Amino acid sequence: MPRFLLTLLFSTLLAHAAGDVKRYLYMSTPDASQPGGSGNGILVFDIDHGHQFVRRIEIPFKEGLRGFCGSLKRHAVYYSSTARRMGAFDLESEKVLWERQYDTGCDRACITPDGSKLYVPTGWWYRGEDGGLMILNPENGDVLKRIKLGKFGLGAHNSIASLDGKYVYLGTETNLWVLRPEDDSEVRHFEEVGEYGVFPFTVDSANHYVYICLGKHVGFDVVDLESHSSIERVFAHDPAEPDKAISHRTHGAALTPDERELWISDQDGKKLFTFDATQQPPRETGHINLSQGGHGWITFSLDGGYAWCHTPDVIDVGSKKIIARLKDETGKPVCGSKFIEIHFQDGKVVAIGDQFGLGRKIQPKS
Repeated sequence: MPRFLLTLLFSTLLAHAAGDVKRYLYMSTPDASQPGGSGNGILVFDIDHGHQFVRRIEIPFKEGLRGFCGSLKRHAVYYSSTARRMGAFDLESEKVLWERQYDTGCDRACITPDGSKLYVPTGWWYRGEDGGLMILNPENGDVLKRIKLGKFGLGAHNSIASLDGKYVYLGTETNLWVLRPEDDSEVRHFEEVGEYGVFPFTVDSANHYVYICLGKHVGFDVVDLESHSSIERVFAHDPAEPDKAISHRTHGAALTPDERELWISDQDGKKLFTFDATQQPPRETGHINLSQGGHGWITFSLDGGYAWCHTPDVIDVGSKKIIARLKDETGKPVCGSKFIEIHFQDGKVVAIGDQFGLGRKIQPKS
């Protein structure tokens, strides 16, 4: 059994010995990137009971949301919006801790595992050469530092904090940045990745491979962080025309927690493509038909059992079948791309997932 599953099983057994662990999916709405939400607030779904709707947490989000990241250390989630707004919400008290507006934008942010720094991209829409990252104090939203990336920082969009706390990754237009949170220094900078624009990516737990969605085709670039410059481009193929690459963008890439598979989104084609990630480059193994198109996104439950994407579909990872649909209190199917898994035990947060589908084969040190 993989190490991450042994660790998860052991921690789950300990938690159940003390009291039942409740696993929920928290989806924030409305989504700034696509329709299909349900009013304002956070919709809570019960993962262990067919993903049934549990309740709505009434948060008066003032506009569509750009990102939704969480901190176990602070038992809080952080939301960013289209109006240059960032806020913090305590998951245990269910109170908004702070909300601030900034002169640049706020896109998909990330927070370090120790809860000490919140990294906030200035936005895919921001064209100034002072774009890049704001580093905020998660306690109150104060700006600790700005990292300005000049002409290479245009469209700063998605950010990921590695699970071991060693790195922060940032995607800008056809550029990937690797920073060291210890001193916010630049570790790596890769140019001409992702084919066009700035798109989602994911990274394995060893900080070895990064998979970056393509902007003009369904596929991804593989960036080898250890060799510093090795890049492999992989295309998915239309099942009806297996020798032909698919000529529209990819917006969503995720590793299963055990890192055996990579899944990518073909939102225009209403599909998810699966790849064997135990080899390099990953090899295409199949696809999953979705109920609708949309913005594109994908992530996995912490135990690797379920996949959630930009549609209401809940997918069983083992069988690759849709086994449930997310619906609000009225029975209306709902979807978005700003969701995160939260575990509670006796009213306390005991585990938090990620909005990105990150590899978890090697567990971070506690």
